Amino acid sequence: MIANARMYAVTADVEALWRRLLERVAAEAQVDLQYLPYPAPQPLEQLWSRPDLGAVLMCGYPIALQLAAVQPIAAPIPSAPWAHGRAVYRTDLVVREDAPYGQLEDTFGGRAGWTVAHSHSGFNALRHHLLAYRTPQRRKLYREMVGNLVTARNVLDAVRERRIDVGPLDAYWHMLIARHAPQLCEGVRVLAATSLAPMPAFVAAAGTPAAAVTRLREAFTSAATRPWFAELAGPLVLEGFAEATLPGFDLALQWDRQAREAGYPEPR
Repeated sequence: MIANARMYAVTADVEALWRRLLERVAAEAQVDLQYLPYPAPQPLEQLWSRPDLGAVLMCGYPIALQLAAVQPIAAPIPSAPWAHGRAVYRTDLVVREDAPYGQLEDTFGGRAGWTVAHSHSGFNALRHHLLAYRTPQRRKLYREMVGNLVTARNVLDAVRERRIDVGPLDAYWHMLIARHAPQLCEGVRVLAATSLAPMPAFVAAAGTPAAAVTRLREAFTSAATRPWFAELAGPLVLEGFAEATLPGFDLALQWDRQAREAGYPEPR
């Protein structure tokens, strides 16, 4: 079976750290996993649909939508004050440092962007956050919405290069890139942040034997107690892992339903 951490492999060095962590987890679980590099722009949907997934990071929204037949195993707990020791994350809405915006409302009428329609941090959370600002008189918030930017890195670059005024960044991804490639975040600041939602999780294919999934889950959730964890936790900005289950991602479906019932299928 394969392992992969593409979602949070923000640099080659960070991917190497994830690979080491997954090798440790696999050894403790006594499950044979082979790390499969899967660099962008290869579509994550194809990766998630493979029948040999053993421990692959997957966004919570497509997990909830059941876009692929998977079993959630465990989710990272970010080492961030806003996570409060839980496997949750948020979306940072970022703008250029020199932009004249003091609050999100100041960006309305400008240009915003999103990643892909099955992304929670890059689409669903953004849409849910914007929903609160719509009124019968103001049903469209932005003059232009640039869709299908695909990756968080593309959003970050689009903001830095003034192709969009504001864009959504997975806050954990943002923490990792700011730590390991700070030059890419120069001139960018967080203007607002969405509510917290369940963190993306490592998943296995639906056909993975239950015993293997159980051992992997136990290895992930006990990782923080192991001597090898500390040297990886710092650079990965991790406190540990929490058990992940399919019902645990229902919040993403609630946010989707609220937006659609309000006649707001896409951020705009």
